[in-house]
Amino acid sequence: MVTGLVVLVFLALALAAPLALFLLVRSEGEQRVETDRESAERLARRDTDDDQRSR
Repeated sequence: MVTGLVVLVFLALALAAPLALFLLVRSEGEQRVETDRESAERLARRDTDDDQRSR
């Protein structure tokens, strides 16, 4: 009886964890900002000045 309960809990967690991860990743994708290539490069390099890159 206890073994069956342990197996049932294990199976429930094995099915619930990937579903939870999928839903978290999916909700994160809905919050993204779409930019053009030039703006994306500028955002990626915003910790450097334009003067530093030209040296």
